[in-house]
Amino acid sequence: MEAIEPQYGTVTLLLIAAGAVAVLLFLIMKVKLHAFVALVLVSVLTAVAVGFEPGDIPDVLMFGFADTIGGVALLVAFGVMLGRLLEVTGGAQTLADTLIGRFGEKRAPLALGVASLLFGFPIFFDAGLVVFVPIILTVARRFGGSVLYYALPAAGAFAAMHAVVPPHPGPVAAANLIGANVGLTLLIGIPIAVTAWYVGVMLVSRFLGARVHVPLPDVIFGEVRDGDKAEGAGWRAPSFGTVLALLLIPLVLISFNTVLTTLVDTDVLDGDQAWVGYLSLLGITPVALLTTVLAAILLLGRPNASMATVSGIVDQALGPVCAIILITGAGGMFGGVLELSGIGDALSESLSDLGISLILQAFVIAALLRVAQGSATVALTTTGGLIAGAVADADLGDVKLVLLVAAIAAGATVLSHVNDSGFWLVSRLFGMDEKTTLKTWTVLETTLGLSVFAIASVLWLVV
Repeated sequence: MEAIEPQYGTVTLLLIAAGAVAVLLFLIMKVKLHAFVALVLVSVLTAVAVGFEPGDIPDVLMFGFADTIGGVALLVAFGVMLGRLLEVTGGAQTLADTLIGRFGEKRAPLALGVASLLFGFPIFFDAGLVVFVPIILTVARRFGGSVLYYALPAAGAFAAMHAVVPPHPGPVAAANLIGANVGLTLLIGIPIAVTAWYVGVMLVSRFLGARVHVPLPDVIFGEVRDGDKAEGAGWRAPSFGTVLALLLIPLVLISFNTVLTTLVDTDVLDGDQAWVGYLSLLGITPVALLTTVLAAILLLGRPNASMATVSGIVDQALGPVCAIILITGAGGMFGGVLELSGIGDALSESLSDLGISLILQAFVIAALLRVAQGSATVALTTTGGLIAGAVADADLGDVKLVLLVAAIAAGATVLSHVNDSGFWLVSRLFGMDEKTTLKTWTVLETTLGLSVFAIASVLWLVV
């Protein structure tokens, strides 16, 4: 769908958006209304307030909901299936023991973060996070303390790679819009993302973990009951090599798809060839995760139990995640209403000439768009298109163009809140209420974005 022509000025639209967020937080945190119900209700009221025709409102609501739930449902479902198999068969414990043996107890959060940086290079934020959840929770269960010590470094690593580094769609789109070289964006983006992750995520997570206690959640896999222990008793735990190979399956398949897509886009390969299409299909994220789940059933489950028993174990993982999927989809619905309301276009027009340095302008515009409508990718692409003319007039060198992409990515990362579907995914995966998520995840995303911008700004001054 296309955004409507705004019926109100930018200030009025911003006030409507701010009021909608305030009402949503009040309903969830004070009234204790279920988050899914509150998100749908506020989405409807916001659609009415910004001036959508009543007959169009159902389509407006489905725009964000269907797009988000279509991307999240399969990823979360396959992710928790894999996670349940890894947990019950002892695979997650094997991987955790190996990581701790190699890095030591004190470096366990660092080990999880570094592994997530590597895994997050080709894999989107949500897909990578759901695959790593069982490993994060297993390590947290072993050492105790707040789950944040282990969850935030990993989740922040996926967020850093997704925001800054190609081939993720946001930085690629921004680079193309302002004329930056995508290959150079990749080469410079990786050290920026890694450095910003360590400063803005790793160090901050230690501070947050020491001050905010989040207990081990059972929302994904449920509590380990006697039946689970009986099923797992006497099973042969998989080797570290087997578990690592399983985790590498989606990494390799998705990376392969990325390479093929890049070769087709650069006319090195003919995308109409059948073999290219079939091989690319294997690397689509849901298909790659499906392949991984099938491999896990064969390698982890079937050597120890009947297919009926394995299916029962997998089935136990699906029930608890329905709420996660629906709430995340409703978060996308709310963000979609704000996106289609025209608030982004109105805000862009009012910010088109701020009279400040180009790199600061890129950051500020992206940050305001991120706060207003929630989607980091929309903020990246809208900002890239908005400043493209000014960038062309400035006649910048290749490195400065890449630093502008990093600044846009930084602005599109900060202040994740209730209109961002990723906010709800993190909240529900780690069993946090909305207030705790605002105090932890929102803060972490902001320090990550500010760290990226600070690094880009320093480099801007010296190149």
